[in-house]
Amino acid sequence: MRTGNPALGDNTFTAVGRVARADEAMTIQGTANKAILLLLCVLVTASWIWSMNPQAVTPWVAVGAIAGFVVALVTIFKQTWAPVTAPLYALLEGLVIGGVSTIFEAQFPGIVIQAAGLTLGTCLALLLAYKSRLIRATENFKLGVVAATGGIALFYLITLVVGFFGIRMPLMYGNSWASIGFSLFVVVIAALNLVLDFDFIEQGAARGAPKYMEWYGAFGLMVTLIWLYLEMLRLLAKLRSRN
Repeated sequence: MRTGNPALGDNTFTAVGRVARADEAMTIQGTANKAILLLLCVLVTASWIWSMNPQAVTPWVAVGAIAGFVVALVTIFKQTWAPVTAPLYALLEGLVIGGVSTIFEAQFPGIVIQAAGLTLGTCLALLLAYKSRLIRATENFKLGVVAATGGIALFYLITLVVGFFGIRMPLMYGNSWASIGFSLFVVVIAALNLVLDFDFIEQGAARGAPKYMEWYGAFGLMVTLIWLYLEMLRLLAKLRSRN
């Protein structure tokens, strides 16, 4: 199984084995419940940051981003810790979501509710399409999404490195149609990663993965949703800035 999500690699579920008892096994419903709990964790800290002045949120965004990245790595390498680290990751990412949202909302009023609505709508639409088999996670589909996701990650890394030297990549910044087209492409790839995540979680449940993998599967899904929301914000901001 392939997925562009770094939290859900080829051997994520196969490496943990299979449990003998059904009540000790991962389920799709259990993973969905855990994902809702993680989303609530995100909303708790995001709501707290939301009440702050936009000029005061930058340190909290930095803390959430750095600490969240560390916790994500710990979760990926120590999957048995997911029941603890996944909620912690969600709380930390809520600082990032809340802070970034506050900054964007100050510049473009109403943009946050638009981005949140589009993210939720996209997730539900793709889930329905996946469940009805309108979209199938074939090997070629997975390979294409993984390749595109890797290319985007590499581009972001290059952008970060050259940014230290004062170089701004035109596709990342500004509101040109090329930049908007790139953001739209990233949003599409982030959304398609949800399909791979749904498939991966379904496969994990079918293989009888241990119960703690529900938290890990929900964590992986949350990584994609947060990425999708932030890219939605970026795309809408570029579109709004042209008006």
